[in-house]
Parts: sequence; structure tokens; C-alpha cells
Amino acid sequence: MDRVWQWAWDRHGTTYSWVVFAISFTVNLPVTALLAFVIAGFADSGRFYSTAAVAVVTTSVAMYVAARPGSEVWSLIEGWAAGDLVDRRDALQATYTLARTSVVRAFTVTTLAGAMMCVVVGVLAGESLWSLVQFAAIGVAYSLAVQMIAIHSFVEASLRPVRIAIASDSGFGDSLPRSRPSFAMWSNLSILAVAGVFCLGGTALGASIDAVSDTPIVAVAIAAGLTFLFGVPITVGAAFAPSMRPIRDLAQGTERVAAGDYTQRLPVVQDDDLGALAASFNRMQAGLAERERLQAAFGSYVDPALATRLLAQGDDIFTGERVVVTVLFVDIRDFTPFAEANTAEATVSHLNALFEIVVPAVLDAGGHVNKYLGDGALAVFGTPNPLAHHADAAVAASLQISRRVAEHFEGAIRIGIGINTGQVIAGTIGGAGKLEFTLIGDTVNVAARIEQLTKTTGDTILLTEHTVDALAQAPADLIDRGAHEVKGKSATVHVYALEG
Repeated sequence: MDRVWQWAWDRHGTTYSWVVFAISFTVNLPVTALLAFVIAGFADSGRFYSTAAVAVVTTSVAMYVAARPGSEVWSLIEGWAAGDLVDRRDALQATYTLARTSVVRAFTVTTLAGAMMCVVVGVLAGESLWSLVQFAAIGVAYSLAVQMIAIHSFVEASLRPVRIAIASDSGFGDSLPRSRPSFAMWSNLSILAVAGVFCLGGTALGASIDAVSDTPIVAVAIAAGLTFLFGVPITVGAAFAPSMRPIRDLAQGTERVAAGDYTQRLPVVQDDDLGALAASFNRMQAGLAERERLQAAFGSYVDPALATRLLAQGDDIFTGERVVVTVLFVDIRDFTPFAEANTAEATVSHLNALFEIVVPAVLDAGGHVNKYLGDGALAVFGTPNPLAHHADAAVAASLQISRRVAEHFEGAIRIGIGINTGQVIAGTIGGAGKLEFTLIGDTVNVAARIEQLTKTTGDTILLTEHTVDALAQAPADLIDRGAHEVKGKSATVHVYALEG
């Protein structure tokens, strides 16, 4: 039926209410006619054409009153489909209003219509008053059970393509109130109604056919006919299959989210707790997408390792900890004359090209680029994420940076790298909503001074003795540059050069 409703909406959106009426009439007529002919069989009436006419008239009136084609609520929906100035929210709200009122109307009208039809068939057959009362009771019970089987899912299925078209990819349908009873209650009522209607229909049909008493095997034929001609189309096609569609949508949605696709929302097209579940899924998906977007934004402005830890810890972000790390300073030699001799665009382009080398090298080695310092950068190995051999990682990163800078710039830009290992205080500082993860301690200061010392020794990479002692495996090409005085330190610092 889903394809039928979708085709009807696509082809006849501006007159969709009349199409709904026509399809409802077509689907309900065989069910109503079956009841009419069962009553005619009880009354031993040979008025075939009269009974058929009563069934047609009864079904037409009942479906017209239930669907109310062309009503004010339908006019909002069809007006939107026609391109009139109808607010989408109003049109979508109209579909939910229509669903709730249609269910109540259908129960009332079809039950009364079923009773009246049975009475009219009995009157045409000349039955007694007591027989007419019994026929009316059968009509009420049968019609009520039939409506319980499919009315909720039938209405929801007919409005599904409308809601998809109106809501599209917007999220305003997620907050619309859901009606009651719930999907679970409708399912239980439908199952009970299925049992009731087929027990009643089979019993009545068997009792109205004289051949059953003479040939009991006819009962099997009646059961098979009810099952395949009415049971499958009504129970499976009209009642349960449409109700399963939102569950299939949800299953497909979870697969997309598991694959990392947050772009496709679930259509919220069911006016029950399945609709509420779809809306809840959309909100969850939006939250995941926002988290992904924030993490991507953090990754652009903040080191990915820091962004991951920030998102994982929430408000408890780096209150301060003492940790032994290895600090790496990298800086461009003689950058001021270079900047004066080149345009601003060329200067920034060269800086970005340098950092395109530095940042991946640090990240690949497990480090964190803590901050940019004009024409240089400060990287740390061992925090915010622990790193077992942070000194070795820093040395490996420095060698990669030195080699790639030489290959890329071919001597146009030269750099100096200073590396030191020791204890620092790592934490978040700042105020007024502006925070920064930073490193505090003499270890950082010494690393900066060692980088400046490369200008004196003429080396590209200098390591302190603390870093050399922390190495799990010292490189074979270390060169002892002796002890040097550095600014801010009373004692000399022993350094080693590393040739790439």
C-alpha cells in the first residue's frame, strides 16, 4: 500500500482527499459486502442485487463521513500541495489533526453503518424484529473489529507521503505532540480484533451456508477463502505492514549513524510513540552531528589530541598537573629580514608551508602542538596524552621536520630546533571565557634558550643532556657541543647536536 499512497500523492496531491476516499471505499467494500451477504444468507434472502446495492451505499456514506474529502483540514494540505500561501507548519499540523479526528469518526460511523446495513438487509428479507436486533448486534461487532484491525495504520499510511513531502529535511515535525493510544496498544487491539473478526466471520459464514451441515469439508474452504481473500490483504497489507515501516526506517537510520553518516533524518510520519521514537532518533543524530562538527572545529584550531580529551572530560579540563615531558621549540632563522624582503602574502604562505610540515610530524610522533609563536612553534610530548618514550618521539619528530624543511624550501628558509626534557605544570589558564592549555616551568624556558643557541653553534637541532639521558636509544650521530651559558640560568647547560 505504501507505493499506492505515494503514487496517489505524487499524481493527485491537490485532490488527495478524494483519492483517499476512493481508495478507502475500494478497500472497505469487499469487507462490508461480505457482512451484507452473510446476513442475507441468515435471512435466506435471494435479493443479490439489493444486498449489493445496500453494501455499496453503506460503504460510500461511511467512507465519505470518515474521510471528509474537501474539508477545511484537507484544504490546508491540498492548498500547500497546490503552491498556495500555506504555512508548512500549519499544513503538517493539519495531518496530525486529521489523523486523530479520522480515527474517532471512522470508529463511530462505520460501526453505526454496519448495524444499519444489516438491519436494512434483514428488512428487505422480511425478518422479524428480534432477528433485526440480532443482525444489528452482528453488524456492530463485525464493523468494530474490522476498524480495530486497520484504521490506525491505514490512516497513518495514507498520510505518510504527505508528511514526508511537507516536513522534508526540516526538524519542526519532531516536536509535534504524539496522540494516544500508543503503537503497542494499537497492535494489541489489532491482534485481538483479527481473532475476533475471523472467528465471527467464519462462524457466521458457515452457519449461513446450508452445505456446511451436509459437507463439513466446506468449512475448510471457508477458512481458506477468509484467510487468503481477506486475512492476508487486510491483516498483513493494511494493518501490520504499514506499521512496520517506521521500524525499518529506524533500523536503516542506526546503520547510517554507525557508519558515520549523520546527514539523513528519519521521516517523522507516525502519529504515535513510533513517531516520537523517530523524533528522538533525529535529536540524537543531531547531537552526534554537532559533536562531530565541534570536534572537527576543535581539530582546526586546537590539536586533535587536546580536542578529544576536552570532549571526553567535559567541564573537568586540565585543572593542573605536574608531569615529566619533552618540549620542542622550532623557529625560523633570520625571519625578520625575510619578512621585510617579501610581501605579506608570501610571508604568510611560507609560514603556513612550514607549519604544514611541523604539525603533521609532531602529531605522527604522538606529540601536541601547544602554540604558535609568530615564526615558530612550541610542541610537547607526554601531555595532554601520556607518551611512554616522549624523548625519543621528540627526536624523531625533529629529524623529520629538519629533513622535510630542507627538501621543501631548498635553503630559502632555515630553522633551529631546541629540545629539553623535564617536569612542567600542564593546565588550563585564562579567564572571561578565554582559556588556553599551556605549560609552565623551567623546562619550557630552557628549551626556548636551546633553540636560540642553535644560532651560536650553527646546528639545526640541539638536545639538552636531560633529553639524551631520557632517550631509550640514543642516536649514533650525537655530537657533544659542551656546556653553555643560557639566559636565565645560573648553571651551564650541556647540549648535544643531532645531525639528520
